[in-house]
Amino acid sequence: MEKILRDIAGVIKGDIIGNGDVSIIGINSIDKASAGEISFYFDNRYRDYLEKTKASALIVSSHEEGYKGPQVVVTDPKLAYAKAAALFAPPVSRFDGISRNAFIEETGMTGKNVSIYPNVYVGKEAVIGDNVTLFPGTFIGDRVRIGDRTVIYPNVSIMRDCIVGEDVIIHAGCVIGSDGFGYAQDGSEHVKVPQLGIVQIDDNVEIGANTTIDRAANGRTWIQKGVKMDNLIQIGHNVMIGENSILVAHTAIAGSVRVGRNVVIGGKVGIVDHIDIGDGAVIGSGAGVRKSIAPGETVLGDPTMPHRHWMRVSSLIARLPEINDRLRDLEKRVKGSGKDN
Repeated sequence: MEKILRDIAGVIKGDIIGNGDVSIIGINSIDKASAGEISFYFDNRYRDYLEKTKASALIVSSHEEGYKGPQVVVTDPKLAYAKAAALFAPPVSRFDGISRNAFIEETGMTGKNVSIYPNVYVGKEAVIGDNVTLFPGTFIGDRVRIGDRTVIYPNVSIMRDCIVGEDVIIHAGCVIGSDGFGYAQDGSEHVKVPQLGIVQIDDNVEIGANTTIDRAANGRTWIQKGVKMDNLIQIGHNVMIGENSILVAHTAIAGSVRVGRNVVIGGKVGIVDHIDIGDGAVIGSGAGVRKSIAPGETVLGDPTMPHRHWMRVSSLIARLPEINDRLRDLEKRVKGSGKDN
C-alpha cells in the first residue's frame, strides 16, 4: 500500500521539511524501520536512533538536525502517528455474504452488504444493520439491534433486547447483556432478582476482549458515544459511562455507578456501587473508589485521595517501619522519664 509523503502530511496536518514526493509503503518504530517506511520521534530516549534509523521519513514535533531525511512536523506526534498508521492498517477481513453455516431466525433481519461468518446465530426479530461484520461463534439474541458498520469479533454474546450503535467494535469473547448480580436474602437462601433491563451501547464505542457488561435490573446499562474500553473489564447493572471516557484493563464497576464524560479510569480500579464520578475526573491505576469523585479531580490510592495527598502518603509508606521504631523508642523514653520523676 504505497502513499506519497505529501499526502500523508495532509492527513496528519503536518508541515514537510525536505522532499515531499518520497514514496512510503509502511510505518514502523524508529529502531526497526527500513527503507520505504515512515517512523515517528517524540521521545528523547530514542535520540540515538535519529542518525541510525533507516526510515525514509520521520514524524516529529520539531525539526531534528540529527536526521537528514524528510520530516513532517506536527503539533501532536502521537495523534499524528495514529492517523498515519490508519492509512497502512489492513482492513477488517470479511466473509463474502452470509455463510450457509450461519443460522438466522426467519424473523431476523439483515441489512445490505453484511458479512456473517459460519457458526453465527441471529435470534428472532433481531436487526443487523448495513455493512456489519459478525465473526464465527457470535450469538445475537432475540430482538437485538446492531447498527451499521459495526464489527463483532469471534465468540461474542449479545443477549436479548440489547442495542448496539453504529461503528462499534466489540472484541473477541465479550458478553453483553448477561444478568446483573442481584439477589435478595430469604433466610439462608439467595433469591435471584430478575434483571429486566437492557444494555445500550452508543455509536463509535470500542470494547476490549473478554469484557462483560451486565444488563440493567430495570431500564438500561448505558455505554455512551465514543467510550473506549480495554480488555477484561466488568461493568455492573445500571452503570452509565459518559461520552468519550476511557477505561483501562481489569477495572470493575459495581451497579448503578454514573461515570461522567471524558473520564479516565486506570487499570485494576475497583469502584463501589451507587456513586458518581464527575466529568473529566482521572482515577489512577489500582485505586479503590469508595465515594463519589468531583468533576476534574485526580485521585489515587485505596481508599482514593487527591493526587498531591496520595504522593505524600505513598512516600511515607516505605518509612513506616522506621517511624514505628522511633515512636516506640520515644514511648519508652517518656515512660522512663516518668519513673525518674
